Amino acid sequence: MNKKHSIDFGKKEKVLNYATQTYQLSRPNKVGAVMALIRECQPQTIEDWQQWYFENAYTEAKTKTKITKESLQELGERLYEKITEVVIPEWQAAFTALTLQDCIDYIFNLTINRTYDGFLREKSVVNDGLAKIFPNVVFEESNPELDHAGDIDYIAKIGNKALGIQIKPVTAKANFGSYSATERMKASFDNFTAEFGGKVFIVFSLDGEIANQEVIKEIKEEINKLSKKE
Repeated sequence: MNKKHSIDFGKKEKVLNYATQTYQLSRPNKVGAVMALIRECQPQTIEDWQQWYFENAYTEAKTKTKITKESLQELGERLYEKITEVVIPEWQAAFTALTLQDCIDYIFNLTINRTYDGFLREKSVVNDGLAKIFPNVVFEESNPELDHAGDIDYIAKIGNKALGIQIKPVTAKANFGSYSATERMKASFDNFTAEFGGKVFIVFSLDGEIANQEVIKEIKEEINKLSKKE
């Protein structure tokens, strides 16, 4: 069994993880595409990886910047600031106002209402959107038993090849242009491509409509590429 190098933060882990994800402090535009970097490095020891990372890592942003120990420290300081000045006060207010009925209503809403909303949203994006734009492509719901099912909602079949579709809801004020898939999702997408030949595309849904219209052109290009391989 491999030795674990990760630090155990105990009960602090949940709040650290929540704030890090909420304020996007571990995204590639902050720390680089770490899984891609470590695969490129192929380190034998954690010391090899650390040295290589600080020598080669850059942020994945429009203006790339070198990642240093100091820049990671700045992210840690920003995390502390967000937790102490925003997260803790917000949670304390929520804890004070929380009732038994809130918990009962939340579980019901999560199980029934949100699931149904998501179901309708997916159906609308695919049946009223993608299927009409690409009538020669067969769109099927992803098999829940497949490894990638949690990250891919629909499979678009082109002959014996396929591309994947993940549908994410957004609000009218959301900035989905800054969205970045997690390293786990990227690995899942890579596994899908290796199995089916096509890329995975994230389609943002706003009230059942495709919000990121530019993805349609990208999907069309991928369909044409897969069709030529047939």
